Amino acid sequence: MKFGTYFAYWEQDWDTNYLKYVKKVSDLGFDVLEVGAAGIVNMTDEDLYALKAEAEKYNITLTAGIGLPKEYDVSSPDEKVRQNGIDFMKKILHALHKAGIHKIGGTIYSYWPVDYTKPVNKQEARKQSIKSMKELADYASQYEITLLIETLNRFEQFLVNDAKEAVKLVEDIGKDNVKVMLDTFHMNIEEDSIGHAIRYTGDYLGHLHIGECNRKVPGKGHMPWGEIGQSLRDINYDGYIVMEPFVRPGGIVGSDIKVWRDLSDNADEAKLDADIKESLQFIKKEFLNHSHLAK
Repeated sequence: MKFGTYFAYWEQDWDTNYLKYVKKVSDLGFDVLEVGAAGIVNMTDEDLYALKAEAEKYNITLTAGIGLPKEYDVSSPDEKVRQNGIDFMKKILHALHKAGIHKIGGTIYSYWPVDYTKPVNKQEARKQSIKSMKELADYASQYEITLLIETLNRFEQFLVNDAKEAVKLVEDIGKDNVKVMLDTFHMNIEEDSIGHAIRYTGDYLGHLHIGECNRKVPGKGHMPWGEIGQSLRDINYDGYIVMEPFVRPGGIVGSDIKVWRDLSDNADEAKLDADIKESLQFIKKEFLNHSHLAK
């Protein structure tokens, strides 16, 4: 297993300078830095290559995530909107390749957050999503990029709410470079048993996001981390585990994630760093066999 964290733990904007976080996460003991594809797609080639070089310098693996905006909904029944989404995703994939990024996950199969003021036609959206994801998977394969279908809770999306739906969608897409991405925050709402859901996903699991039920760093809530670690060992998972905590209100990040109160105890950057470093050590103890404890 490789352990990482999402840049937005420190940020209030999805589109930011990711370069400064490479050394930071390396110093904190992480192996992986997850960045926002919404920012990646706007970077110059020079900046993309610089980010790749910085990651290589510090031996950090980069991954990316995005919730596609509504105007790029690849599950839309409106063919123009669907095609706009495919074109936008292809542009992202091209940029990811230049930055040396081989995994992108999130709501890349629909859009986020869902607009529930409009009627939901799940069957039609699913059909359109499969068609789009087949095309995007073929395009991504030239860059050796894996597409990750993330399960989201019912309040943020309707298409894929649990592991069972994610596995079935991946099976129906039928491409080797399309996998499931589970997220403990969403699983806490939707799954009967988080451990069972991970074991059910099995070899389809391509990425795991971890965070507490309250979106704090792991260890500051009541998630069953021992059970989660055991289930990952049960399926011999050796992929990436990326923390995705959101603890500060403000900015577009706070608004989109619905963080309406300070969950950090008014932490400055040094305290945020200390909290997540402590969380990393906690998670390694819970997830790794004692004979394989990492640094």
